[in-house]
Amino acid sequence: MANLINNIAKTPNNNAANHPLADDVKAVNGHHNRDLFEAKKKIYPQRTSGNFRNFKWVSMIILLGFYYIGPWLRWDRGPTSPDQAILIDFAHSRFYFFFIEIWPQELYYIAGLLILSAFALFLVTASVGRAWCGYACPQTVWVDLFIWVERLLEGDRNARMRVDNSKWTLRKFILRFAKHSIWLTIAVLTGGAWIFYFVDAPTLFWQLLSFDAPFVAYGTILFFTLATYFFGGHLREQVCIYMCPWPRIQAVMMDVDSLVVTYHEGRGEPRMSVKKAIKAQAANQPTGDCVDCNMCVVVCPMGIDIRDGIQLECITCGLCIDACNDVMDKVGKPRGLIAYDTINNEQIRKEKPNATQNDGIRWPWHNVRNYVYLGLFLAVGFIMLYSLATRARFSISALHDRNPLYVQLSNGAIRNNFEIKLLNMQGKARRFVLYTQGLKNVTFSTSTLKDNFSEVVFVTIEPDRVKSIRAFVTVQKNSLPDDRQQDFKIIAQEINGPEQDIYAAKFHTPKKTK
Repeated sequence: MANLINNIAKTPNNNAANHPLADDVKAVNGHHNRDLFEAKKKIYPQRTSGNFRNFKWVSMIILLGFYYIGPWLRWDRGPTSPDQAILIDFAHSRFYFFFIEIWPQELYYIAGLLILSAFALFLVTASVGRAWCGYACPQTVWVDLFIWVERLLEGDRNARMRVDNSKWTLRKFILRFAKHSIWLTIAVLTGGAWIFYFVDAPTLFWQLLSFDAPFVAYGTILFFTLATYFFGGHLREQVCIYMCPWPRIQAVMMDVDSLVVTYHEGRGEPRMSVKKAIKAQAANQPTGDCVDCNMCVVVCPMGIDIRDGIQLECITCGLCIDACNDVMDKVGKPRGLIAYDTINNEQIRKEKPNATQNDGIRWPWHNVRNYVYLGLFLAVGFIMLYSLATRARFSISALHDRNPLYVQLSNGAIRNNFEIKLLNMQGKARRFVLYTQGLKNVTFSTSTLKDNFSEVVFVTIEPDRVKSIRAFVTVQKNSLPDDRQQDFKIIAQEINGPEQDIYAAKFHTPKKTK
């Protein structure tokens, strides 16, 4: 026990730790009562290492890499379509995602994707609490990146505090200039990457450099630059605590069986420093495993003390778990004093420290509600995949002339006029034959010339285009229906292809006289 203090005050590399091992470390957003108008206190998160910190690094690299590289990925769709893999093309009302192409009339897929995302968030929240906030939220990811830059230039926690509290010198000016320059560069790249998702990225990139881009492009980049710079560099945890509604929403979806970062109070209390613990043990007084080193406080990006219990500010990033496990390793005690656990399990462990499933220990996968969320997620996902795999790439619609509803020809025949629109959603030209079904002695044509009347019409549709044609449906006098409105079908069948679409229409005639 004599070397415990020195062991705690060292990094995993056995170097002197750059943090205060003292009682004067207090949580910025602690459980104590705070003045409503209390000035904001800056948080200086201490560097830590461990499984959850490594997972955050991996998550950050993947998410940022995909975000910045995404607009530059290419996907060949043929000569008539853009080759950008991910593109929200407002100019042509399309959304491209690799091999998926969404047209305006297919916006229900976007609604389905939002529903799928909602069920995924419900499932994640009910199972592992605010894991989204801790590992994948854009605010968390960019703040992590900004803190990494800050730590790279100014040093770890104590070094950054000394820089902030020192007088202005040439060194401080250079450090601040470099830090804010890199922050602004990241912010500009963030705004630029965002707008590249809406137009062809290489084209817009050169337009931006030559100042030929539209004003809205520069305005959007400026907006996202400022938002990223202030949210990631200055507001940081304030966005999560005061601006984001998600913590309040998640609080409703969580229960006593949801995983949260938990301090095992029954094992850790009474907490005391190593010196006090040695004296207490010598006097046969009870001691907890918590050595009150406050490492869980100094590594927290939200500035809280997890030992105060479940808190709104906690984003369950797990950094306090890594820090505490490192300390437990050094003092020779079991890991897990701070761990992902449920409120229900913690209450049981207060009475039975070695409780098992037979004592009521439960995990999120024992909760029926989570299986309901999972079932809904899989059901919506399967429906969307099936719909995407079987969706038609062609459609027909027709608009009947309203004035007049019909035209009576000199020979007594009745003609109805239609505006037919044929949509080809493939990247190649296609040929279709149009005909009617449900009317007798009918002719179908795209011309009023007598020689052009027949029972079918052949149409060629260009790739990724909507073709409008004027169609005339004529029924001879001796075959007119008895009703003033006769249901019939306009059928479009692909030539040398499987696709067919049917439009249900009505044929109007004058009232018959006796």
